[in-house]
Amino acid sequence: MKMSMGRTGRRLLGLAVVGAASAFGGAAFAEMGQPAPWEYTLQEAATPVMANIIWFHNFLFWLITVITLFVLALLVIVMVKFNAAKNPVPSRTTHNTLIEVAWTIIPVLILVGIAVPSFRLLFEELDIPKADLTIKATGKQWYWSYAYPDNGKFEFDSLLAQDKKPRLLGVDNEMVVPVNKVIRIQTTGADVIHSFAVPAFGIKIDSIPGRLNETWFKATKEGIFYGQCSELCGKDHAFMPIAVRVVNDQEFASWVEGAKKKYAASPATSLASASAAAQ
Repeated sequence: MKMSMGRTGRRLLGLAVVGAASAFGGAAFAEMGQPAPWEYTLQEAATPVMANIIWFHNFLFWLITVITLFVLALLVIVMVKFNAAKNPVPSRTTHNTLIEVAWTIIPVLILVGIAVPSFRLLFEELDIPKADLTIKATGKQWYWSYAYPDNGKFEFDSLLAQDKKPRLLGVDNEMVVPVNKVIRIQTTGADVIHSFAVPAFGIKIDSIPGRLNETWFKATKEGIFYGQCSELCGKDHAFMPIAVRVVNDQEFASWVEGAKKKYAASPATSLASASAAAQ
């Protein structure tokens, strides 16, 4: 019996250690802008828009929870108080003006309370402020091409790198942007419909052949943030990641100078080579 309890205790301790490691690991992953193991919440915000999305999501969650509990309480009261055993002769009441006014006015007020922050968030996402930097992202089967028209019009391809972590998200050439700057993303598709999505930035927009769509973000944290093509675009749709490296102004300026030389000659030149040239 003691041996059994000892084994059980060790197993529970092992599970606790694994759980704690997963929790701390998940937090670290979330800070780097990528999915975390067993994640059930939205990714940690790296832009003001995403912070507002998370606030609105949490607001709706608690509002829906309160409404659900209220309706459940009403159902329980009706089942207990007005069942056939306690009311062999049912009431013939057909109208109650106060209740009918209440169940009309209260839902209207709730919907208005949802609509106001909802429209505010939509306008914040769609009204693009004056951009500090414009990047054109072109979706192709099955990789992305990034062009920097404001910085010498160089362009490079970004493909999945099998030898890079995190799995299915690491790329050979990351999109590089400066921190605390308004970045305008212009996106289109070269062949079929793709979708440019980075959850930590709160952006997701279709890349459609023959059309130029726009979105924006302002990253407030340095680091690497990951996304993926979010429109089924063919057999390798799952192998079309997006990686955005957010750096300070000095690092961005150095990267641009190196990228002008390397990517102008060969779009497939790696980011590591461009960084080395800049140094």
